[in-house]
Amino acid sequence: MFEKMEDVEARYNEIMHLISEPEVINDSKKFQSLMKEQGDLFPIVECYKNYKKAVSDKADSEEMLKEESDPEMRELCKEEMFEAAERIAKYEKELKILMLPKDKDDDRNVVMEIRGGAGGDEAALFAAELYRMYIHYAESKGWETETLEAEETGLGGMKQVRFMVKGKGAFSYLKYESGVHRVQRVPETESGGRIHTSTATVAVMPEAEEIDVPNIPEKDIRIDVMRASGNGGQCVNTTDSAVRLTHYPTGIVIYSQTEKSQLQNKAKAFALLRTMLYELERERIAEERSEKTLAQIGTGDRSEKIRTYNFPQSRVTDHRINLTLYKLDKVLNGDLDEIINALREADQEEQLLEQAS
Repeated sequence: MFEKMEDVEARYNEIMHLISEPEVINDSKKFQSLMKEQGDLFPIVECYKNYKKAVSDKADSEEMLKEESDPEMRELCKEEMFEAAERIAKYEKELKILMLPKDKDDDRNVVMEIRGGAGGDEAALFAAELYRMYIHYAESKGWETETLEAEETGLGGMKQVRFMVKGKGAFSYLKYESGVHRVQRVPETESGGRIHTSTATVAVMPEAEEIDVPNIPEKDIRIDVMRASGNGGQCVNTTDSAVRLTHYPTGIVIYSQTEKSQLQNKAKAFALLRTMLYELERERIAEERSEKTLAQIGTGDRSEKIRTYNFPQSRVTDHRINLTLYKLDKVLNGDLDEIINALREADQEEQLLEQAS
């Protein structure tokens, strides 16, 4: 690994030289590409510098220990050796994590889809709570959100909602949220005080670019235009601005009405269709890999029960890593860092073990 680190450091230094060259500065595309590569390499190079400093400090302390006869100074040298050895171990682990193969989709924006599952109106209410939870989490990260499509129940619930999360690294955090979320509580309409269990399904998809799904044959698509409608089906404008796309091969149906013009809604619907087709291809590739290796955390299996939100005990349990927190209110208000960071660390540990085997 450390031979490779020398190459990484050399490439980083080469980029730092290149981005100061006039011909590169004048070529915006090349300049932006090099700046992105420089940004990706920076944390690795900084960690490697810290590692080399710790190795050098340990060697210096060992050399001083050989030459030192004073008992107090020898003790000080041993303490410095021990401290340097701890830093070496710390930076070695950090470097191994930084050098893990990166998911090429990690820096992309995200399209999230939440659907009420088993439980009727209670499931729809839970889906709406999950939607608000992710909106608050995105706000805490400084990310932007945009609702693409929502089907409300009129009781404050949502049968389904699709929304975009825009921000650097959004997919690298939110990809662990795909799966079945379960809620246990006493519904307001339950007179007997019995605890009911309801579910909602969350899908997290990296936003596709046109290059990912370059050609969608016209014969595979049906386009319908209509007037946009609000709650209860009432028309909210007097022009046929809403667009519904039906993709025959997959059965995917997308309805877009959030923009004022038909052209804008059509563009948004096609962008969402590309994202969903790209996600189907990602799932196909993941299934092929899972036949050869153990499934990793965050594979995005929508049928997997991943988390339970228990209201009577104010408890949230993530079943993949056996993590239980007793702060349900905070979690539902968007405080997901402790859960998502634990999932990221568990995923990294699993990848390290896989590399070592």
